[in-house]
Amino acid sequence: MKKTCARCRTRTHVTIMSQFNTEVICLDCKNKEEKHPDYKMALQAEIDAIRKGDYNFTGIGKPSDL
Repeated sequence: MKKTCARCRTRTHVTIMSQFNTEVICLDCKNKEEKHPDYKMALQAEIDAIRKGDYNFTGIGKPSDL
């Protein structure tokens, strides 16, 4: 079943959750995220939240230039 990327609206068979927010995105958008300068900060923020018991962390927010 094809799904639609919440960010670029492309139809795709494979999606993944954004590291910055709760959008479900395609792998092309995920690759763009991984190259963003704030990506490591977003990853660490999620790790910190999980360590504090927040298993529903909504992210740090999508950067405006993404």
